[in-house]
Amino acid sequence: MPKFATVAKRLLLGRPFRSDRLSHTLLPKRIALPIFASDALSSVAYAPEEIFLTLSVAGLSAYALAPWIGVAVALVMLVVVASYRQNVHAYPSGGGDYEVATTNLGGKFGLTVASALLVDYVLTVAVSTSSGVANIGSAIPFVAEHKVLFSVLIVAVLTALNLRGVRESGKAFAIPTYGFILGILGMVLWGLFEAVRGTPMHAESSGFQLHEESSLAGFAFVFLILRSFSSGAAALTGVEAISNGVPAFRKPKSRNAATTLLMMGLLAVTMLIGIIALAIITGVKFADDPERQLIGAPDGYQQKTIVTQIAEAVFQHFPPGFYYISFVTGIILLLAANTAFNGFPVLGSILAQDRFLPRQLHTRGDRLAFSNGILFLAAFALVLIIAFDAEVTRLIQLYIVGVFVSFTVSQAGMIRHWNRLLAREKDPAVRRRMRRSQTVNAVGLTCTGTVLVIVLITKFLLGAWIAIAAMVAIFLLMTAIRRHYDRVATELSEVDGYQPSVLPSRNHAIVLVSKLHLPTLRALSYAKAFRPDVLEAVTVNVDDEETRRLTAEWEKRGFKVPLKVLESPYREITKPVVEYVKRVRGDNPRNVVTVFIPEYVVGHWWEQLLHNQSALRLKGRLLFQPGVIVASVPWQLASSEAAVRRLMRARPAAGDVRRGFYETSDRK
Repeated sequence: MPKFATVAKRLLLGRPFRSDRLSHTLLPKRIALPIFASDALSSVAYAPEEIFLTLSVAGLSAYALAPWIGVAVALVMLVVVASYRQNVHAYPSGGGDYEVATTNLGGKFGLTVASALLVDYVLTVAVSTSSGVANIGSAIPFVAEHKVLFSVLIVAVLTALNLRGVRESGKAFAIPTYGFILGILGMVLWGLFEAVRGTPMHAESSGFQLHEESSLAGFAFVFLILRSFSSGAAALTGVEAISNGVPAFRKPKSRNAATTLLMMGLLAVTMLIGIIALAIITGVKFADDPERQLIGAPDGYQQKTIVTQIAEAVFQHFPPGFYYISFVTGIILLLAANTAFNGFPVLGSILAQDRFLPRQLHTRGDRLAFSNGILFLAAFALVLIIAFDAEVTRLIQLYIVGVFVSFTVSQAGMIRHWNRLLAREKDPAVRRRMRRSQTVNAVGLTCTGTVLVIVLITKFLLGAWIAIAAMVAIFLLMTAIRRHYDRVATELSEVDGYQPSVLPSRNHAIVLVSKLHLPTLRALSYAKAFRPDVLEAVTVNVDDEETRRLTAEWEKRGFKVPLKVLESPYREITKPVVEYVKRVRGDNPRNVVTVFIPEYVVGHWWEQLLHNQSALRLKGRLLFQPGVIVASVPWQLASSEAAVRRLMRARPAAGDVRRGFYETSDRK
């Protein structure tokens, strides 16, 4: 069974990469663009729909405002792109908005941004996948009838591709992304050319009348415009992904990331304005409730997406052009989820390193991708897709709250960043450059803050409150995890003054060491108590910097027990230990090898999820080795003592008092 699982894993993911191959996975700009910009580029396919759909409530006359709303969205996008170009130069480590907010505004602001981004990444997968399936369903009715099933299948495929590694997924996604860019730009140019020539182009819905839901005036009409603008602002989602992915670029990382960001912004703005212009020219009617609002539509009319209707009108004498646009639009919307598959795991790894998320999210998998983060993201996205029936209109109401929270806080952090540097800088030329950069971020703060307020006002009751509630829940969860890890670290760090006892024993003993703390010292003392013929400490090198710190501390404290370092180029812990134990057993076939594993004893089930995972895998493998004894050396955390006290207060079983298992003084 294990061999079958290994073969299946290799067929799905490929052969593992050594740690020293990480530099070979770095991305050139031509591959980074489809990986990190596919979300922002693809959003131009559904952002115009949301603008027209919202305006349809006020009737056909409101459509005249669509171009102006599109221009406003495009201007905000250009400002945000310019602002984030400052971010990638100032903070190229990959922390993105989280690092900017934490460094300049404090930990709570950093966690606010992190919770917003985590929610946004999950929604990116759900919205992009559902929108892609909807576009393909416009050309293939069978897909539209089973959109939830196809959305689930697409998420599964994307998960598998990303588990194979960033570079491999980028190569797979490059051709469809560039195909979408060329297709949309070609459609826009050809459509405008035909319009200038006077060629009649009519969308299939151009002959319908649009029934207004209600006659709006005054404040209600302004509110509708603001709501339409906030829906169109979905085109800005994904802009922040490049700032989180700077470490994945080839050197010079910051410059390549900034260039890719500029390319993405210019392409997205051009396509957004072009699609809105063609929608007006071809007379597209797009309604929230087609059966009631579209007068003149045939019975059973299935409303196609705006991009599909435009393509049908522009390529009316060239059907392959229509099918090409429908196909590449659907594919790019599906692949847009890949932006989240690259952003979520990296952010999760950074948060895990800072002890705000479980440590399992920090390490890379076989293919040097953050596998656990990828799986977490896929699972949460599937829950949303199934819960909301893959309906884009329902999901998108939750969508852009998180991203504009991160935009706004990040820009405020960058202004503080420039203020701090200006206080120390004396060179006038450098100060002028800093002032220009600060101005860009100030304009970005004004724009994104304004959009955030509009989004909260117009979308709160439509579903945005769900995203806000999720952000609050994640914030509280990360805070609780950090408190737990801090409490455990404090409890285990008091190594000075600890006196291990020495008792006689005979065997070959191996003490596994991850850190030099109280559980490690207790394991050493238990091992010495057996008076083994050979006693050695063993650690696995999965992080060079941490291993160097451990060996230096070991030598500094002058332990007589030697510390052996096992190299692990594929970052595995279990396999190197098992192979080393086999070698020791082979050299001394009549000796028993005892492996001492320090373990935490916890009092709550959820704490078990945060600890002892590596120990469980090791014991599972070592227990099947002949001549090997596994000794778990427990270290009781404070929560376990609380659990014992709870049990002591419980009603005793028969005979517990007589056996001394229950203290009668505790019974009231």
